[in-house]
Amino acid sequence: MPPIGFHHVEIWVEDLRAVEASWAWLLGELGWELYQNWSEGRSWRIGDSYLVIEQSSAVRPGLPYDRMRPGLNHLAVHAPDETTVDRIQAAGPAHGWQQLFADVYPHAGGPEHYAAYLTDAAGFEIEVVAPEAARSAAPGSSR
Repeated sequence: MPPIGFHHVEIWVEDLRAVEASWAWLLGELGWELYQNWSEGRSWRIGDSYLVIEQSSAVRPGLPYDRMRPGLNHLAVHAPDETTVDRIQAAGPAHGWQQLFADVYPHAGGPEHYAAYLTDAAGFEIEVVAPEAARSAAPGSSR
């Protein structure tokens, strides 16, 4: 069977140094491995998919990234279990991630959805979802 799902996702950032360590930590916690490394970017791979964080010379100057504007709101990734989600939620701030919806953690996406919501130094949001929560959550239930 050929691969299914995403081939890759590419996130362009204004300052790679400001976010690289936080992404490397988070993806490493989830079992992703460094795939590519060049002066303007990094990529991490898991299975047949990879994620790129790049400070491209083609980025247009202008407004900073804002997840509340039209475009990509957030990226949601699988965690192997609830314990990993808990560890990432607890340790995230020490690794450059700000917690979102901490007052309703781990059910900000609904009572059956177990996830951590975090933003990096550039304001990009990632949702780290425990496996059973990902299967039972209704479409549109996450923030």
